Amino acid sequence: MILDVGCGIKKTPGSIGIDLNTSSAADVVCDLDKFPYPFADRTFDGLRAIHVIEHLTDVVRTMEEFHRLVKPGGIIRIETPHYTDYSSFCDPTHKHHLNSFSFRYFGPDDGGFGYYTAAKFQQVKVRVKLLALWRYLGFEFLVNRFTRFRKFWEFYLCYVVRGKVMEFEFSPLGPPVAPRRPMR
Repeated sequence: MILDVGCGIKKTPGSIGIDLNTSSAADVVCDLDKFPYPFADRTFDGLRAIHVIEHLTDVVRTMEEFHRLVKPGGIIRIETPHYTDYSSFCDPTHKHHLNSFSFRYFGPDDGGFGYYTAAKFQQVKVRVKLLALWRYLGFEFLVNRFTRFRKFWEFYLCYVVRGKVMEFEFSPLGPPVAPRRPMR
């Protein structure tokens, strides 16, 4: 069973939808910034959060909740705008502007920032979509094929060769983590 977080009006067929908006196709209406969500640990085989995480207040706590809800081996799919895309800043409800390395703190190689959370994920996939011109010129292939090129692109080229959307897939590692204290 799949949990479609922030499903809106286009809930994934066969999934359980959860959303704040009562006009959505959600099966469960609740505030996505309030934890825990009303489901038991390890209930879902997978989770989708398509253009949702940038709207939520606490990315770390949200990832901890995703970690709690998905069974080991399950897939968490997140899609969000790249921070250089126009859509990242034109929506006043966006609270976060992310890049293709924004979730590195949740991996086994946390870059020395493992103290943010004990929730760890295996990164299954990262895919960056670029604007059409750059895709046709081959930049999208290079960015997605070579991690070193993606890092070079993020550091030096992304303001010219702009990103559009990022797709991430993660699988939770280890047991569910105890929730951190809520934000004040």
